[in-house]
Amino acid sequence: MNKKPNKHEALLWSIAFPGFGQILNGKILKGTVLLVLEIIINVQSRFNLTIMYSFLGEINTAIKTPDYQWLMFYPCLYMFAIWDAYRDAEGETTPISYLPFVFGAFFVTVGLIYSARIKVFGFLIGPVFLPMLFLVPGLVCGFFICKIILIVTKS
Repeated sequence: MNKKPNKHEALLWSIAFPGFGQILNGKILKGTVLLVLEIIINVQSRFNLTIMYSFLGEINTAIKTPDYQWLMFYPCLYMFAIWDAYRDAEGETTPISYLPFVFGAFFVTVGLIYSARIKVFGFLIGPVFLPMLFLVPGLVCGFFICKIILIVTKS
């Protein structure tokens, strides 16, 4: 008997690599497409090199390295893969459960756009860490708006 994976397991595999959660859920074609898209965007944007420079503390080099036209596709692909794997694993019942992921992708993209300008404690933190920081308020806004919509529609 094929048992669906736990939604948190699918979510974590999708965080590790977009497409893995879909493959875990048995959606081989969808998972393969997401994997291929992730590799194309990653290579074209030079994202791994950008991550390396960021972790080495070479923020100015990390800011100059990526192709931002390609890199701005990454947050949407990444958050879609996570949401889709989570939803498919145990079937979300809320029709607006995608909102936190959409807001997360939007805020990460905005963080990426401003990553060469916004300083935290007087320091540029670059195109890897600033978008990661922007994810938190994006998810909070998305969950907050979901909660408001659910409260209003139940009234």
